[in-house]
Amino acid sequence: MGILRLPEWRTNLYVLWFGSFMTELGNSMTLPFLALYIATLGNFSASNLNLLSGIAFAISYFAKTLVSPLWGRLADLKGRKLMCLRAAGVMTLTILANGFAPNVWWIIFFRMVQGSFSGYINNAQALIADSAPEHRKGSALGTLTTGSVTGGLLGPLVGGITADIFGYRMTFILAGMGMGIVFLTTLFFVREHFEVKEAKDLQKDGAGSFKIGWLGIIPAIYIVALTVQAASTTIQPIVSLFVKDLAPNAQNIALQSGFVTAAPGLSTMFVAPLFGKWIDKIGAKKILVWGIVGAAITIVPMLFTQTVLQLFIFRFIFGITDAAIIPAYQTLMAQSVPKAAFGRVFSYSQSFQAFGNVVGPLTGSMFANLYGYHSVFLITLVMEVICLLYSGIVRKRSA
Repeated sequence: MGILRLPEWRTNLYVLWFGSFMTELGNSMTLPFLALYIATLGNFSASNLNLLSGIAFAISYFAKTLVSPLWGRLADLKGRKLMCLRAAGVMTLTILANGFAPNVWWIIFFRMVQGSFSGYINNAQALIADSAPEHRKGSALGTLTTGSVTGGLLGPLVGGITADIFGYRMTFILAGMGMGIVFLTTLFFVREHFEVKEAKDLQKDGAGSFKIGWLGIIPAIYIVALTVQAASTTIQPIVSLFVKDLAPNAQNIALQSGFVTAAPGLSTMFVAPLFGKWIDKIGAKKILVWGIVGAAITIVPMLFTQTVLQLFIFRFIFGITDAAIIPAYQTLMAQSVPKAAFGRVFSYSQSFQAFGNVVGPLTGSMFANLYGYHSVFLITLVMEVICLLYSGIVRKRSA
């Protein structure tokens, strides 16, 4: 039994929810102001500032894409709690270090280290998928998803207020202190009954013989994860410009842009636990397909958006579809592989999601520059169609 005599898996869920919340809060407290912070560290031209800010932003995701599978195998050998502690501990140090960075090159270096040692959220997912009862996996993973979503929503607000009052450096310091608390709560309150293994021992429990072949269900789920993440982020680089284009005479462009950016996360936060319960009752495969179909349908009217309010409403609905898709494919991963391979499988998933965070914004920016803002939704629709095709492969393979 855990805190207040809750079932152990529920204690794990609440503590890891807090850890996922703080992880995304720390990221979103600092990333929106990264370029402004870098600008205070030197006398840069506009082009150099854009380039350096882009490198500092992207290098963490590139490092995460490359290194996550290695940490995933180690998670299967040494346990997921240890990987959560590793990620929280290093994130504490690197974010704090960014708050004291003397120049932009140290920021880039610390961001690279942070990405290389990241993995709190995906290991939390693997740990909950392992510890939650079979009939509660969907609802548990759905609830866990709301932690990172809520942190991502509140981060820019907390970071903006902190930066306005205390300066940009303080946002990194507070975020680093928050991750230190995550490290301690995970250390003292998360329980994992895990027998440390040698590499040869994976063969005995099914993980060693488990192979991630390109014709199986797991790679199809990875493509779904990548395209969902890419589709969710195509508008990110140009959202404020699009809002300004829709409302050129508005006085509060930043505020309206913030609401539009937050809209999908708001709906995901509220309905993800509900979809988790439906996954347990109806099945993850059906919820996955319905969610992707709903996302594609929702994108169509975005092509003809004429007002900021319309854009907010459609993106709010789009977030509801994400709340169905994300816990559905996480549940399918948990149902499709041996428990002993959870660390590896969820870490590969993180790699594909991180790559989606690179592909989506780059693709959206390119189409916006070439064909205008509304074209971003066309390429997003194409991504959702690709996602739907791969969800069909998921249903076929899992059957």
